[in-house]
Amino acid sequence: MKIFEAYDLTKTIHSAAQLSGADPKTVKRYVELRQLGLNPYERAARPKLIDPFLEKIEEWVEASKAKIRADVAHDKLIAMGYRGSPRSTRRAVNAAKAAWRAGRRRTYRPWIPEPGMWLQFDWGEGPRVGGRRTWLWCAWLAWSKFRVVIPVWDCTLGTLVSCLDSTLRRIGGAPTYVLTDNAKTVTSDHVAGIAVRHPQILAAGRYYGCTVETCVPYDPESKGGVEATVRLAKADLVPTEANLRSQYGGFAELAEQCRTWCEKINARRHRGSGQIPAEQLLIEQQTLHVLPAEPFALALGEQRIVYDDQTISFASVRYSTPPGHVDTKVWVRVVGEELVITARAAGGELAEIARHRVSVPGNPQILAEHYPHHPNGRSIHQPKPRPRNEAEVAFLGIGPGAKRWLTEAGPAGAARIRAKMARAVELAAVLGAERVDEALGLAAIAGRFADDDLPAIVDHLSDHRAVGELVRADERHSAQPGTASWQALGQ
Repeated sequence: MKIFEAYDLTKTIHSAAQLSGADPKTVKRYVELRQLGLNPYERAARPKLIDPFLEKIEEWVEASKAKIRADVAHDKLIAMGYRGSPRSTRRAVNAAKAAWRAGRRRTYRPWIPEPGMWLQFDWGEGPRVGGRRTWLWCAWLAWSKFRVVIPVWDCTLGTLVSCLDSTLRRIGGAPTYVLTDNAKTVTSDHVAGIAVRHPQILAAGRYYGCTVETCVPYDPESKGGVEATVRLAKADLVPTEANLRSQYGGFAELAEQCRTWCEKINARRHRGSGQIPAEQLLIEQQTLHVLPAEPFALALGEQRIVYDDQTISFASVRYSTPPGHVDTKVWVRVVGEELVITARAAGGELAEIARHRVSVPGNPQILAEHYPHHPNGRSIHQPKPRPRNEAEVAFLGIGPGAKRWLTEAGPAGAARIRAKMARAVELAAVLGAERVDEALGLAAIAGRFADDDLPAIVDHLSDHRAVGELVRADERHSAQPGTASWQALGQ
C-alpha cells in the first residue's frame, strides 16, 4: 500500500521506489498487477509434474463418483510414467473430488415441526440386568422436545405397542404422525424402494388416531431428534467407565432410574429451542388427540382377570402375578419361550409386571417373590381365637398369654379346657391378670396343660425370681454335690 501511495503521488516508477524504499522492479510489478485487476498477493501457478495427468485424475474421479483413493490413483500414475511425490497426487485428487462434489452437493430444506404433529421413537441397547440384555424405548415429541425413555426386555411388536401406549398416555394425547425407522415390526417388506407397513402396526395407528411413517435414507433431520435422545439415554443410563454408574440390582431399579432421568432432562432448558420441554408439553397437549380408554389389546395379547390367589390362567396353566393386581385386567402374550404379563400401572401407563417360562398343564409357574407374606409357600393356616360367649371373652381378655395357651392347648388335645379356662379367670380376678397371663404364656411354651399346672406356675412366679432371671439347667450341668468340702481332711 505504501508503494501504491507513492506511485499515485508521483506517477513515476523511479520516484515511487525512492519514497517507499522498495526496488523499482518490485514497484513496476505491483503497479502492473493492479492495472490488470489482479491480486498482488496471488502468485502465478508454476508448472508441476502432475499437470499432464490432471485430466486422467478427473476421469477416474468421475468414473468412481469421487470414491477413488489417492494412493490407488498414485499407483496408476506411476505405471503411466509419473515421477512426482504421493503428496502432489493426494492434493490433485482432493482438488478433483472437491470440484466433482461442488456440482453434485445434496441440499435439503430444514424441518420445522408443528405442535401436535410428530412423535419420533427408536430403540437403543440398554444395560444388562442379571446378565440379561435389555433395550431402551426412546420417544421424542418434536415440537416440545419432550422425551420418554422406557426399559424393556425385547423389541417385539407387542412390546412396541405397549411402549407406544405408555408414551402417549404419559404425554397426555396422540399426535398426528408417528415416525420411526424401517424395523421389521413396522415395515414388513420393501417393493421397488417403497416400504410395506406391517398390518398390526397400521391397526394400532388407526386405533390411536395416528399415521405411522418411516424415515427415508439420507435424510439427516427426519429422525435426528430421537437419535439424540437415544445417545443421551445410553450415555447416562448404561453403566460405562465414563459415567462410573454401578450395575443395576434389578429391572425395577432400571425402570425407576429411567423415569427419574426423564423428569430431570424434561425440566432442563433445551439448548436448541431455549424452552423447558415440560412447560412446552402443556402447550402442545392442547393440540393432541384424545386417547382411547383401553390399550390396543390385539398386539398386547389376550386379556385375563387376576384371581384372588394372584394368578392368571393361560392355556390351562396358572402363572403368578405381583401383589396389587387382584380383580384387574392384564394382557398376556407369548414371546419366544416366555409368557409376558402386562398391566396398567397406577399412573395409567402399561407396564410389564411379570415374565414366566411357558409351561404345560400340571406345572404351574409360581414365583416366591410374588408372595412376600408367604416366604415358604402356602403353609397350614393357624386359626385365630374368636370368642363367642362371655366365658371365652373373659378368658381371652386376660392377655396374649391366654390366646397362646388356647392356641396350643387345642391342637395338643388338652382335656377339660373350658374348666381350666374358668379356673384361670378366677385366678386372674384374685391375683391379677398380668401374673396369670404370664403363667399361661409359660404353660403354653412348656406344653403344660394339666389341672394343677397353672396354679403351680403362678406359685412359682410368686416365690421366685422373674421369668427373665430364671436359670434353665441343661445336660451340661449336674445336680450331684461336689467333693470340694472333703479336700480339707487330713490337712
